[in-house]
Amino acid sequence: MSLKSNIDMVKEELNSEEKFFEKAVITERFVKKYKNAIIASVVAVIVIVGTNIAYEVNKQNKIDAANEALLELSKDAKNTSALTNLKSLSPELYDVWLFSKAIADKDTATLNELKNSKALIVGDLASYELAQTSKDLKALNEYASKQNSIYRELAHIQSAVILMNDGKTEQAHQELSKVSEQSSLGKLARALMHYGVK
Repeated sequence: MSLKSNIDMVKEELNSEEKFFEKAVITERFVKKYKNAIIASVVAVIVIVGTNIAYEVNKQNKIDAANEALLELSKDAKNTSALTNLKSLSPELYDVWLFSKAIADKDTATLNELKNSKALIVGDLASYELAQTSKDLKALNEYASKQNSIYRELAHIQSAVILMNDGKTEQAHQELSKVSEQSSLGKLARALMHYGVK
């Protein structure tokens, strides 16, 4: 190799080392300047992650304790401590338990209380059960008129059956016509219209 190419190669190495040291100095200045902010950010991330983990562990423990209380209640329905424990740990699951007991015991007073439940569908089901148990046309119609009613079409069919038994065939036809043909109850409604209501 020629002397000139060796000198050029040494110059390039020196330039790259100089750039490396320059970057190291810039990084060191940046770290010194923002040291407190960097430490605070790292601590904040650690605290947030730790808090989130603690929250998830607490939430899972609460779920496990509520399930255990429900298991105790399924073994002994009169266990008041398990019932109180379930109510404090999971009010929604407590409402579901009360609903299942009210259905089994045909307890309309409890169903009436559960109409305003915050649990996912307990309020809706309690309203339906009260209306169909009492065979109250007005209550069934009110239930069926709600937009998100789960048993809307079944309520229409039950109203039609009540009307048929009362000899009000015209109104029964109107109720049955509210049931969608695409519904799983559509065929039943059409059969009732054809055979049950003349």
